[in-house]
Amino acid sequence: MSAPVNPPAGACLVDVQGLVIRYGGVAAVQGVDLRVHEGEAVAIIGPNGAGKTSLVSAIAGIVPPAAGTIERAGMPARGQALSDVVRHGIALVPEGRNIFGGLTVLENLRLGATIRRDGEILSDIDAVFGDFPILGERRDQPAGQLSGGEQQMLAIARATLSRPRLLILDEPSLGLAPAIVDKVYALLRQIRDRGVALLVVEQNAARAFALADRACVMSRGTFTLTGTPDEIRRQESFDAAYFGVAMSAGPGVP
Repeated sequence: MSAPVNPPAGACLVDVQGLVIRYGGVAAVQGVDLRVHEGEAVAIIGPNGAGKTSLVSAIAGIVPPAAGTIERAGMPARGQALSDVVRHGIALVPEGRNIFGGLTVLENLRLGATIRRDGEILSDIDAVFGDFPILGERRDQPAGQLSGGEQQMLAIARATLSRPRLLILDEPSLGLAPAIVDKVYALLRQIRDRGVALLVVEQNAARAFALADRACVMSRGTFTLTGTPDEIRRQESFDAAYFGVAMSAGPGVP
């Protein structure tokens, strides 16, 4: 079992203990412990096949655990529907974005607010267009006509319309030009400044470290290093933990 990450004081939004995820006979995640608290940013970095996507997919209610426990906002995750996860204040921006290309930008955004019954949805959409001006300019265009960077912004904006307490992002910089990645991470800082906690999965350690309060290096389904970004950078084993295991490992897992 991996060593737990020491969290700051505050309300615990996600508490993962001894998590195991299997695909057939392959263990993608092996005994991981993780806590994420209100208002903080936590990064999970590691190479392809480390198990990062499997971990956050389980937290978001998409992948069932083979063993271990997950609590969301103090409630056991077992038996919860995906809609319950969103109602508990957790939103996922998956790798690949999963926007609906045949729907307009505005229609995609409205889907992010489907669990809400308040009267502030339209004002929140207007606020999104203030944060993402390009989406406002293209509000009536099919989302499939957006560039990759614009689609990533749409996916993030759609997730924020559920008013999450914790926003999970899986590889938000993947496939984007450096200038677009700068914009995406600037927006994530704005979201975090509003009090939303972030759990960010990244291969790009430098980007993740610049945003995160705490970080976990993941290889072969376990956390090999945990701590603040500065603490991890100072570890002589960082390069081996991040690169060495990946080069010697067998077939990867999500």
